[in-house]
Amino acid sequence: MRTHRLRTLLIGLGLLLALLVAYLVAWPVPVSPVAWVAPPAPGYTGVHAVNQRLANLRQIDIGREAGPEHLAIGPDGKLYAAVASGGIVRMNADGSGQETFAHTGGRVLGFDFDAQGRLIAADAMKGLLAVGPDRRVTVLADQVKPGDPIRYADAVVVAPDGQLYFTDASTRFGPAQWGGTFEASVLDILEQAATGRVLAHDPRTGRTRVVARGLSFANGIALSADGAWLFVNETGKYRVWKIAVQASDLDVTQPSPQARVLLDNLPGYPDNLMRGLDGRIWLGFAKPRNPTVDAMADKPFLRAVTLRLPRALWPIPKAYGHVIAFHEDGRIVADLQDPSGAYPETTGITETRERLYVQSLHARTLGWLPAPPPTTAASAAR
Repeated sequence: MRTHRLRTLLIGLGLLLALLVAYLVAWPVPVSPVAWVAPPAPGYTGVHAVNQRLANLRQIDIGREAGPEHLAIGPDGKLYAAVASGGIVRMNADGSGQETFAHTGGRVLGFDFDAQGRLIAADAMKGLLAVGPDRRVTVLADQVKPGDPIRYADAVVVAPDGQLYFTDASTRFGPAQWGGTFEASVLDILEQAATGRVLAHDPRTGRTRVVARGLSFANGIALSADGAWLFVNETGKYRVWKIAVQASDLDVTQPSPQARVLLDNLPGYPDNLMRGLDGRIWLGFAKPRNPTVDAMADKPFLRAVTLRLPRALWPIPKAYGHVIAFHEDGRIVADLQDPSGAYPETTGITETRERLYVQSLHARTLGWLPAPPPTTAASAAR
């Protein structure tokens, strides 16, 4: 009798194990992972040597809001913040006088202001939007052409001539269809199909065109001082591109004089890009690199298996605060870190003469530091 029970138990365990193996191997997942070669992580050495310059941030209470993912000073001198609720909060420089300026019903991840004073927003759920001084929200573009939707508008910059350049992080995974911005970004970066692209919208004609494509999660965007080039973060491959604004449907995976990698093999996932003062361009790292993720770069099967695991077992990188500033030639001129990761997902910096405001995807406050003297800022990365 005891032998029979043991045998039954073993058979049951064997069946459960077989079902588990079948699930891990064969259960459908939404991604079709592509093999690639991740360069060896540089670690926190040299210009990125570990430091505490981003630690002990001062905090501005933003009430029930969270995730001040993008911040900018408006033409009225007020500070605007795009938050997780889909709202855009307006406040004074010290955080006082907070009000909801507008609500898009989606999730704005980046915005800029045009010459008419409109707030031009890249909304991950809605596309490219305009919010007028009267707070009315209008859709400028939610598709490039019929049948070619903008699935994941991420960041935008307004050029002096009025052209609107923005990123469509993924043509495969849109936050509206896949449970949010974080979930869609994980799927896209794990897959590595490199469907991200840079788009340009002409407000005069209403037409949208593809500037460049072939990017693994196209993210932050900034314009060169002369207006001829775009700086674009390729989050999934840890690098920053320099792309000509005149490019048209350029495949960046093919050699071209109109595109080159400016910063490569960065120590984390680059998120937002913001022009600062004195020629600085600020870049924030949402997360540091993860050795497990890099090790799976050339093992697409394992990446598919990862998505069959409970979310708690996904190889999500640890929290680590990190922002840098560089000049247009690619020279890094500032590096600020908080290894404790106390302020989560430091996605970027908005710089004024008085303060460095720290952007974040999920923080429940708005962090800031007093702006360092110019000599300190210039030597911070040495």
